[in-house]
Amino acid sequence: MLIDTHAHINMLENPELAIIEAKDAGVSQIIIPSASEDDFEKILDLCHRFEDVYALLGVHPEDCEKFDNNTAKKIIELAKDEKVKGIGEIGLDYHYTKENKEIQKRVFITQIEIAKMLDLPIVVHDREAHFDTLEILKEYKVKKAVLHCFSGSVEFMKQCCALGYKIAIGGVVTFKNAKEIKEVAKEIDINDLMLETDCPFLAPHPFRGMENSPKYVPFIAKEIANLREISYDNIVINTTKNAKEFFNI
Repeated sequence: MLIDTHAHINMLENPELAIIEAKDAGVSQIIIPSASEDDFEKILDLCHRFEDVYALLGVHPEDCEKFDNNTAKKIIELAKDEKVKGIGEIGLDYHYTKENKEIQKRVFITQIEIAKMLDLPIVVHDREAHFDTLEILKEYKVKKAVLHCFSGSVEFMKQCCALGYKIAIGGVVTFKNAKEIKEVAKEIDINDLMLETDCPFLAPHPFRGMENSPKYVPFIAKEIANLREISYDNIVINTTKNAKEFFNI
């Protein structure tokens, strides 16, 4: 059975249906990341209603200017819930603006410190900020991190994995023109690989441009199996093991 390690199902019109459809497609467990403080309660409510659904608590870099001490306290308090399996998604995003880089870094670092205090892994959003992201992870001696929706090169992947970090690959790997992530999928040590959809975004081929859903994880697994020239079952067994160990589920 597969695990979707990063699915914003709280953003879907019918999250409950998405969970049922995922199970029918062979996706046994789903991890829902937070993007903003407004997500926390809705995500935890879903987690409490469905046995195999888990939460991440954190503030996305695009929401960094709303992060304050009360947000930090809320994360710390809610993270006592046994369904919370990490701090995320947190990180840096320079795609739309670099003007608030220092705020992004400060909020990223604050949430890293929260994760360390709580002994939880972090789920990292890194978009067009590879150097700064890795420098912060190294400087703050982060031991347990996954770079979600990985968008770096093979060389960057190797740098991250050398530090003990995991790499999560989503639907982009199925796109015909996505040469870089296809190379990463072929080159990565299978023990460092996890799968995700990042739904409702980035649906895999042949659903590109449509709303994404955890039920599409098998399409990602099949593409990576084909790229590596190994069996689909090999991908399922190893990525599930990696996710279970990383998130302690």
